Amino acid sequence: MSSAVIQLLVLAGIAVFLIMRLKNVLGTREGFEKPPAKISSTARKRSDFEVIEGGPDRDITDHVAEGSGAAKALAAMKSAEPSFMVGDFLSGARGAYEMILMAFEKGDMQQIRPFLGDEVFESFSDVVKSREEQGLTIDAHFVGVRELTLTDAEFDEKSRVGEITVRFVGELTSVVRDKDGQVVEGNPNEIKRQRDVWTFARPMGTDDPNWQLVATGG
Repeated sequence: MSSAVIQLLVLAGIAVFLIMRLKNVLGTREGFEKPPAKISSTARKRSDFEVIEGGPDRDITDHVAEGSGAAKALAAMKSAEPSFMVGDFLSGARGAYEMILMAFEKGDMQQIRPFLGDEVFESFSDVVKSREEQGLTIDAHFVGVRELTLTDAEFDEKSRVGEITVRFVGELTSVVRDKDGQVVEGNPNEIKRQRDVWTFARPMGTDDPNWQLVATGG
């Protein structure tokens, strides 16, 4: 037997040995196998935040006590409008607080009319009108929201109107000037804290995403 034939037999033996080793390590695939399905980023995010059936909804329990009346009301709102998220609402409330507060201080009521319930709009408008009659103006600058807490929530099953009450602690500078521009109240260099308790309302499951400020307190 020639040396060339011997070399071929040796190489064939090595090849068979390698194939058997690969089968032992990787296993054997039979038939047609579909390529692994690609998981979209949306699906991945959904699975990362999926709530186990029967478990607490962290979007609710992160803000109110589990089993409380407020928690039950928020859960009912989610049932009426599955896309509703408490965290998103509070982010919007933070921005709405600054927008409404500063427009009120400047007396620009038309800017915020769509975001105010009728009673709140009339109350704010009366204060602005009284300032104008006295020749007073307010020079205010918003610094930020120091605290924001969801304190209560209610849901009317019949009207499907949800109400959420939020306590704000805002920081701003504010001075009141008379018609001659003289400061009669406040200090432009002093940051003061303002505490407000506001209630927002909205029919759940409607196309209008805007909440309205329907009640205020301190």
